[in-house]
Amino acid sequence: MKAAFLPDRGVVKVSGDDARNFLNGLVTTDVTKVQPGLGRFGALLTPQGKITFDFLITEAQPDHGGGFLIDCPLPLAQSLATKLGFYKLRAKVTVENLSGKLGVLAAWDGEPAMHPDLTFADPRSDRLGWRSLVPEELAARAATVIGAELVESADYEAHRIAAGVPSGGVDFNFGDAFPHEANMDRLHGVDFDKGCYVGQEVVSRMEHRGTARNRIVRVRLDSGAPEPGTAVVAGEKPVGTMGSSAADQGLALLRLDRATDAIEAGIPLTAGGVPIRVAEPDDLKLPAKNTVV
Repeated sequence: MKAAFLPDRGVVKVSGDDARNFLNGLVTTDVTKVQPGLGRFGALLTPQGKITFDFLITEAQPDHGGGFLIDCPLPLAQSLATKLGFYKLRAKVTVENLSGKLGVLAAWDGEPAMHPDLTFADPRSDRLGWRSLVPEELAARAATVIGAELVESADYEAHRIAAGVPSGGVDFNFGDAFPHEANMDRLHGVDFDKGCYVGQEVVSRMEHRGTARNRIVRVRLDSGAPEPGTAVVAGEKPVGTMGSSAADQGLALLRLDRATDAIEAGIPLTAGGVPIRVAEPDDLKLPAKNTVV
């Protein structure tokens, strides 16, 4: 089993009598199902349905002060805390940026020997393993406790990419992508049965009408690693944007119909002159349209 402390992740805490209902009315996941030892994947959207923050969320045990702990991108932790503070109005809620005290340890390729407090399975994919919220100075000790070898964060990034799980800010731009484009519907990040939340109408419409035309898909790289943001082209026609990569694997945000047409026509895809191949052709299938009830 391997573990890595993730220096690009921060932690925001939301506590208080109204914390659960407060969060549940804002984000894409069902916070009523969150409990100690159990995490959920979700996002806070714009009213137009685009992702402003994505995160994992778990509940702290009472002896850790209770409340909800949000594992989010470190550069956005304070902005998320500020945004949640803006929404709280009269709700009995306290929002704190704990990123200076808590960080994130990811563990994969095995079952932890024990489950320390503030540890939960990554809800996005079984392949991603586990998350533990710990101070950075205790990361090595925590890895030993769960029976994992502590490795570099780059090893986790390579594993994440191989698992096909996007990272906001590198595989898609915050404020510019819909949840379906970032595969949140496939990664258990959107609960279509819960009540209203910010941006819910747009996301629900995309789900039922099958209007998502862009997706992040896994790609294979024949040589080199294009920089994130490099245009993916078929001949000279743009079909998407390159995201993160490691060794011969990467992620790219592609326009599904254009990429499919190019592949069927035998036109190769390239990014910055580097040939790329879609790893799983089924990823390019347009979603079926659902009947609106």
